[in-house]
Amino acid sequence: MAGWEDVRDFTLGNVSRRATRIEFGPNAIRAVQGSNDDRVLEPYAYVGANRSLYLDAELTQLLCRVVPTGDHTWSVQDADTTEIGTITRLPSHRRYLRPNWQITQPGHPEILGRTEWLTGSPARLAAKAGSRLIVSVLDGLTGIGDEGGDQPTKSRTLEWRTPSELVMISSTTITITADWLDRRLPFAYTLLAK
Repeated sequence: MAGWEDVRDFTLGNVSRRATRIEFGPNAIRAVQGSNDDRVLEPYAYVGANRSLYLDAELTQLLCRVVPTGDHTWSVQDADTTEIGTITRLPSHRRYLRPNWQITQPGHPEILGRTEWLTGSPARLAAKAGSRLIVSVLDGLTGIGDEGGDQPTKSRTLEWRTPSELVMISSTTITITADWLDRRLPFAYTLLAK
């Protein structure tokens, strides 16, 4: 098993296996491994008290902790209380929009997490709208999601970008695309966003 520094796809939870049989374990940051038919969620960092993460299930080896520093800002610190970076919740100025998020990591540009509908070029947004329209029409024709509402709702997707790069995508799982991102920052974000 590779170390937490190399995790690319992960989620926060206590489910360790999803497909054919559901298995549970301790609440942890879990890397997504395997195929859709036999997906395993391997624990990499275990959730402790007060928004802390540990490398072991016994909660003796601290990986990082999240410490509030303001109304909407948190410092992510390592075991020696050295700051790894900060996470800020940016309240929306519009009544019905959810907040955006910002991550700072020393030595790198700020990372802004915004809903996928607020990022990208006009052509890209038009392509997204077109594909969503096609899916909704097909759903209507096939009856998927008709009365009874047994279809799961789609979680909010955020695209995390610097001015020049897509760094990660978050929805039910987080996918990291930038090698330079300290994994403890998105791990900490999951503790705040849950």
